[in-house]
Amino acid sequence: MRDRLRLAVPNKGRLVEPTLALLHDTGLVFEEHDRSLVARVQNFDLDILFVRTSDVVEFVGDGVADLGITGQDLLAETGSALPVTRALGYGRCRLAIAVPGDSPFQAAEDLAGLRVATAHPNAAHAYFRDHEIPVEVIALSGAVEVAPRLGLAEAIVDLVSTGSTLAMNGLRLIGDVLASEAVLVANRTASAARADDVAALDTMIGAVIAARGRKYVMMNAPAARLDELESLLPGLESPSVIPLAHRGMIAIHSVVGADDIWGLLPRLKAAGASGILVLPIEKIVP
Repeated sequence: MRDRLRLAVPNKGRLVEPTLALLHDTGLVFEEHDRSLVARVQNFDLDILFVRTSDVVEFVGDGVADLGITGQDLLAETGSALPVTRALGYGRCRLAIAVPGDSPFQAAEDLAGLRVATAHPNAAHAYFRDHEIPVEVIALSGAVEVAPRLGLAEAIVDLVSTGSTLAMNGLRLIGDVLASEAVLVANRTASAARADDVAALDTMIGAVIAARGRKYVMMNAPAARLDELESLLPGLESPSVIPLAHRGMIAIHSVVGADDIWGLLPRLKAAGASGILVLPIEKIVP
């Protein structure tokens, strides 16, 4: 067994920058270079392998890497049964069905007997098979959006993030095949044989992801309004309450959801809070 864990990550594409940011935010110290295939982490027994996006699943499945970061769409395309250790919260998109804007088709069922072009033939075929919609799946390696315009197919199945690329090509959505985001996957053998090491790295990553969805809030308030303010602050368990030098005044510290913060602030002020501070959180370990 190797002394160091191996983590396979994409070397190109939309997942590269957020993946590197996540790994650096965990506190892992390493340097990546454009032509480097391996980055040695200095403060953890881990080597990061930079490989083609399509190879991450294969590297982990074959045991060349113990862990990998890839998209759920690629897992579906390869048909891999690799266990997903954790969803990572970025790279969100969906594999969707689209047709020309002036076509009569309104739902996936309307495509029965027609051609569908895609760079994800296995996932597309599985979807139409499971929904008992007979179509001809045409595999393309790129430029899927132009397939209807070139007469190659009546519809496409492609990854969609904002939908702007589809709109630019005169296409509209009629259904979703699957939702996708970046995930951490593990080799089953490594998960059993190196459970402590895998769990340590997963904890580091999970602590950053948990922190990204939270904000630390501090405020001063009249002690008499504590119950009202506490009802607004669910926190991780309960808010911390600290007496202040001025009689009848307290400081309240709490952790709240990042998406809730702007709706929460006026309610806190209305309940008597003042001097409210909102701070980022680096890591949260449950």
